[in-house]
Amino acid sequence: MPLNADALLAAQLPPIERTYGSKDCILYALGVGLGYDPTNEDELAFVYEKNLKVLPTFAVVPAFDYSWMLRPEFGLTWSHIVHGEETIVLHAPIPTQGTVIGRERVVGVIDKGEGKGALLFHERSLVDKATGTLLATLKQTTFCRADGGFGGPRRDTPASHPIPDRAPDIICDLPTRPEMALIYRLSGDDNPLHAEPAFARAAGFPRPILHGLATMGVAGHALLKTVCGYDPARLASMAVRFSAPVFPGETIRTEIWQNSDEAGAVVSFRARVKERDVIAINNGRAEVKE
Repeated sequence: MPLNADALLAAQLPPIERTYGSKDCILYALGVGLGYDPTNEDELAFVYEKNLKVLPTFAVVPAFDYSWMLRPEFGLTWSHIVHGEETIVLHAPIPTQGTVIGRERVVGVIDKGEGKGALLFHERSLVDKATGTLLATLKQTTFCRADGGFGGPRRDTPASHPIPDRAPDIICDLPTRPEMALIYRLSGDDNPLHAEPAFARAAGFPRPILHGLATMGVAGHALLKTVCGYDPARLASMAVRFSAPVFPGETIRTEIWQNSDEAGAVVSFRARVKERDVIAINNGRAEVKE
């Protein structure tokens, strides 16, 4: 059946409640590469329970559940769904443990036309159950490659954040481990594309690829290291556009431009696979608190 935009926009998706602890925060940090140098005190703070810090990008993990996309009444072709963009807005520091409630809703659908796919915009709020504090708002764009031409609106897609036309102010190279995807998937995204060689080959890749959100986590680490002084409270938001896959074991080079606007300090960035000179994340934008 074709994509059902009316059903998606009207859907009352059930809230998701998750309890997590310090081990979940540490596992996530290991899954995006922290602790590569176990003697690095700055990184150790995120992978050792003593005085533990939580990475801001950990917000994508609690209450994460993509199973609603499989519901037949929505008409989504699951095998051809790709994560296009992700935005994290941090409203409060993420606790090292607790119970959170995630509430997700579809906020928009764009029909790009027959053979061109569709764009699905959805948003999730992450709330601390004990205090009622809104911790984060997560916005995602999903590219439904096989679902265009369903008769929906054909309006233009939102403009991406522009990257400055000059050399970056900061370059940060961070390695990924060959087993990184196998570690990251333990944080909740168990898609076999990131583990099974045969499945990856059937999808058109020579071997399993790194999760897009793991690549985002590596870029987030680069921002934390270079412009936030490893203080998680300074990263207020982060938005990315996924443009190419990363293979575990490759080096991610984050190129950073420092700017400012009326809202405060703004950082532009992109992430490049150093070995293949391929841009994996583009049009990145982050807000950094002083």
